[in-house]
Amino acid sequence: MKVYVASSWRNDRQPEVVAALRKAGHKVYDFRNPPNKTGFSWSEIDPNWKNWTVSEYLTALDNPIAANGFLSDFEGMREADVCVLVMPCGRSAHCEAGYMQGAGKPTIVLLEKEAEPELMYKMFERVRPNLEEVVKDVNFLESLSLANIKI
Repeated sequence: MKVYVASSWRNDRQPEVVAALRKAGHKVYDFRNPPNKTGFSWSEIDPNWKNWTVSEYLTALDNPIAANGFLSDFEGMREADVCVLVMPCGRSAHCEAGYMQGAGKPTIVLLEKEAEPELMYKMFERVRPNLEEVVKDVNFLESLSLANIKI
């Protein structure tokens, strides 16, 4: 099964999630290490990116580096069968999870640490408290897919 792991660069758990899903036999898109590339960072465009004005940010969105980073991640989402949202994470990961859910792709939230409750997580298939349950869910979804059952 192809899995898109959505999370944050600041989340130290993300590489462990990628590794566990790969160990279980799944093909996992890793935004930190996309195929044939390195992961996108705003600092590639401008080391002073944290101090941009709105106008500078809007201009940077059209920068070829940003465009390539977006296309790489978006292609990973389009190719994936399922999404795992690894908390804590920020706006981009939540946009990715929302896209995946809207595209009819099952989304599982990994919520291992205490966090402010979020009602809209009810739209996702599962919210799980540990990685083992996430892997079991992805394995189950793959078994449904292999049995030609619509997921």
